Order: sequence, then C-alpha cells, then structure tokens
Amino acid sequence: MDLLVIALYMAGMIGIGWYAKARAKTQADFLVAGRRLGPVLYAGTLAALVMGGGATLGGIGLGYQHGLSGVWLVFSMSAGVALISLILAPMINRLKVYTVSQMLELRYGDMGTKVSGIVMLSYTLMIAVTSTIAYGAIFSVLFDIGKVPAILIGSSVVIVYSVLGGMWSITLTDMVQFVLKTASIFFILLPMALLKAGGFEGLHAKLDAQAFDFMKLGAGNIFTYVILYVPTMVIGQDLWQRVFTARSDSVARWAGLAAAGYGFAYGLAGALIGMSAKVLLPGLVGRDAVYTEIVRLLLPAGVAGLVVAGALSAIMSTSSGCLIATATVAKEDVRGRRRDSSAHDEIGQSRFYIVVFGIAMAAIACLLQDVIAALTIASDILVGGLMVAVLGGMIWRRGTARGAIASIFAGMAGTLGTMAVLRDIYANLPIYIGLAGSLVCFIVFSLLDKPTSTAVLARWDARVRNSKAAGSNAAINDAVTASRAQP
Repeated sequence: MDLLVIALYMAGMIGIGWYAKARAKTQADFLVAGRRLGPVLYAGTLAALVMGGGATLGGIGLGYQHGLSGVWLVFSMSAGVALISLILAPMINRLKVYTVSQMLELRYGDMGTKVSGIVMLSYTLMIAVTSTIAYGAIFSVLFDIGKVPAILIGSSVVIVYSVLGGMWSITLTDMVQFVLKTASIFFILLPMALLKAGGFEGLHAKLDAQAFDFMKLGAGNIFTYVILYVPTMVIGQDLWQRVFTARSDSVARWAGLAAAGYGFAYGLAGALIGMSAKVLLPGLVGRDAVYTEIVRLLLPAGVAGLVVAGALSAIMSTSSGCLIATATVAKEDVRGRRRDSSAHDEIGQSRFYIVVFGIAMAAIACLLQDVIAALTIASDILVGGLMVAVLGGMIWRRGTARGAIASIFAGMAGTLGTMAVLRDIYANLPIYIGLAGSLVCFIVFSLLDKPTSTAVLARWDARVRNSKAAGSNAAINDAVTASRAQP
C-alpha cells in the first residue's frame, strides 16, 4: 500500500510536468514562470523550496539530537527568507534578470560572470545533492533497498518533470508538494508523535531539562548557523529565481514573509517530532534516519505512504528548484548567453543543462552520506565566496568590479583552504576567515580601483527605482549584455 501511494505520487508529479510543458513557450516562462506568480502560488513555491530535505530530515534529526535547540537550522533559513522578502525582494524583482551573476554585472559593469557563476553553480548543485541524499535515506530505511537505486528513482522523477515544463512544472508541483508536506508534518506526524510520547508532559518526564533549552547547541554553533544560513537564503540563486517569478513588488514582499512565517512553524514542528522520536526510539544511530523510523513506528500502511510522500515532496521541491537554478547559471553565466538564439533554442539548451546536472547531482549524492554535511559545504561555498560582493554592491556605491572579483577569490580561498587544513566540515573558523578576507579585499581593491562608471550606475539606479525606466521587455532581457559595452 505504501509503495502504491508513493508510486501514484511520483506519477502525478510527472503528469503535472507534462501538463505544464504547454505553458513553457518562452525563455522567461521556462526559467521564471513568466514573472507572473500571484501571492498563493508564490508563497507556496517559496515555502516548498526552503523547507526541503535539509529542513525536514535535518530539522527532525537535530531535534532528536539536541531537543528544541535543533530549531536553529530551520529558524536561520526562515530568518533569511524574512530578511530577503522584507528588504531586498522588491528590488530584486525589479531587476528583471535571471541570475545573481547578472545582477552583479548590472551593478558593477563587465566583471566576468563566469567567476561568480561557477561559485553559484557549485552552491546550487550541492543543495540539490542534499535533497538527493535524503531520497536515499527515506527509501533505504522504509523499503529496504540500496542507496544507489533509491537515488536513481528519486532523481529520475525530478529530472523528468523539471525538463518538461521548467519553472512552470516546478511551481505547480511545488503547490501539490506544499499541501502534502503541510498535511504530513502538521496534521499527521506531529500530533501522533506527541500523543504516542505522552504529550508535552511525557516529553518533560522522559527527556532531560537540556532538551528544552533553546541554547543547548551552544552560542558558537548557533551563531554559525545564523551566519551561514541567513546569508545563504539572501543571496542564493535558488531563492532569487523564485523571487524573479513574483508578478509585483508587493507579492515578493508580503507573500515571501508569509512563507518565512510558515518556515518558523515548520522548524518548531520538526524539533518536537524529533524530541518525540527520542522518547519512543532512544537508540537510533544517524540523524537522517529519524524521520523514516518514526513514520514506520507510528503509522499504518497507506498513511505511512502518504507521510513519506510528504517528506519526498519537501525534498523534491528543493531538488527541482536547485536543479533548474544550476542549469540557469550554467547556461546564462558560465557558458554565456547567445543573443541570436530563438526561444525554442533557449528552452532546448536549458533542458539539456537540466539533464546534465541532474546526472551529476545523482552521482555526487552517491558519494556523500550526510544531509547536514552537504548543506554545510554548499553554504560555506556560497557565503564565503559571494556574500560580500552581492550585498556590498547593493549598499556601497564605491564598490567596483575588481573589488568584487577580489572578494570572491579571497572568500573562496579562505573558506575552503581553512576547511581543508582543519579537515573539519563543521568547524566555525573557515567561514569567519573567508568572510573577513572577502570583506578586506572588497574594500581595499575597490578603493584602489577607479569608481564604477556613471553610465553603469545610472542603469542600475533606473532598474532599482522602476523596471519601466529600463525600457521594453527586449531591453530588459538584454540589459546585462548592453552593460558590457561600457568602459
């Protein structure tokens, strides 16, 4: 019965992808859903993206290990969504670009999008990998199959529906996935886990007092979560690509805040489920297995399949969103846009990159074991490499292209170099060194460089103030290319 429910769910995702294929007629349709999502679709797809495998399996596993303090992973992600929605999303929406690297080039002029594109591609691909690892954890435990077959099953479904309709497929499947995981977490698994554990009184009686201490993780670890995952949400291509789909500034801001509020509730629910699992299954080894073990313990056949489908929906939302983000960055930034390509050619090229990076996603997932480990590596790459260049360009007009490029190289070298020396993925020091080096280089090289040309800054100001000031749709789509011609 469980297998049947999950098989029907996966078939439904592919069916939705086929239905959405007819709506993907232009490049904007395929990559950013035509930039016309309203508040319901936008909030649902954003919440589905952020509350994925890391937030679901990772959040519940951290609740099992650390009690209420396990909420800090998901709380940091949700805080990042709230921050970008309240402050940056309206401006990002008005830029009318496809990638973070195109925003950098619009702000700084010709700085070479390949450098920032490679950093962003590495991040989005690794986030997709975390979701694919989560497929293996769920299928392996629940249905007693090997990790590699489990990864191939899940990733093939994600690749197929992403290839068919692009962001329209992902948006429509996200809405189904949002409903499924909301029902599974909030209305099935959380109440049943609490009931079986004896409610809040049972948790207090059977767990030590530290399990209810929000600071149990330690101030240093909590600060690392905040410094990693808040900026990850603020500057990540996967989340920006969702912001690009909003039809207006108000949708980007207020529907985004609603998605952030959902995330805070989701994180608390996950921690409580993990704490209930600690009472009911005290000897588990490996935090990524907690979700499937508690489902298998509590739920009858059929219902368990529905709840597993809810977990898969959370994971697939992140996986598909990051997969199309990776393909977009590869096509638009790393390879570079071709102005003479037709809409049909552009969509075909995007589909090709989705397949290529989907295969890479599955292959890397077979080599890594831990969702939180992969998520940490991805966030280190992004925050250490790009945070200063992106946010610095938004708030400091004296920042220049050479300063941005220097900050990217310094941040990446400092973060990954320190991580390699320490041989510790979870160490706090690498991101601190990377950010410090990135900031110093950004300031120093910008001050030593000539200021950004007035023509480039004028175009940036016009786009930020009002998208209409940038001209027609064709001019909007080609603005980044046009900026390269300026000295």
